[in-house]
Amino acid sequence: MQLVGLNPHDHGDLSIRSVPRETRRFTEIVASEFAGAAVCCPIFFAKNADTGELYAGALFGFEEGSPLTGGPGDQTEPFVSLDRKRAGFYIATDHIAIDEACPRFSRTEGEPLFQSDGSPAPALRAVQAVLTQLHSGKSETDAFIKAMMDLRLIEPIDVSLSFDDGERLSLQGLYTIGLDGLGELDDATVVSLFRAGHLQLAYTVALSSRQLPVMAARHNSRLSQEAQ
Repeated sequence: MQLVGLNPHDHGDLSIRSVPRETRRFTEIVASEFAGAAVCCPIFFAKNADTGELYAGALFGFEEGSPLTGGPGDQTEPFVSLDRKRAGFYIATDHIAIDEACPRFSRTEGEPLFQSDGSPAPALRAVQAVLTQLHSGKSETDAFIKAMMDLRLIEPIDVSLSFDDGERLSLQGLYTIGLDGLGELDDATVVSLFRAGHLQLAYTVALSSRQLPVMAARHNSRLSQEAQ
């Protein structure tokens, strides 16, 4: 991937197509997305392969290319991550850079990025807002994860599933927040977490794992339909 700085001189006629549908199994999200993601996705932590540091992510399915966040025939997605909304756009120091090879970009269709006078068009302003949310959300999320780690509330989770056709599935390298650990916190710590905005996030993560059996049922139903 080669990034280039976005500017009206080189990209004045560039447009973007609509946000692509989710195909990834697991996608990084930030704290402000937890509530929206938990409606349909389990939220887990995973280790960055390069740094070993934990990050938060939404689990959209058990396999790449097979999301399980909606029912059969759903035309709208219940949750669209900020990372997907910014597809093709990146922050490079203080500027926006793009991956010109990203299929989202076009010079013949889509919404224009710039007005005729070179100022940002509504589509680009929307992307700028998303990038701002991601940038500010990263530090907020890192602070939340650190607080959970300091209290030893983050624990590994073993996701082992069996399906009617005999398929067995195991997801490795995921972590969650234990409800037992949250329930054992002393009052002073609970108040401190509440005031920092971390308590609600912690419960959102812990309770989001209840989406796992829902997704498993959808996967099981999909296998049954494919077998017919």
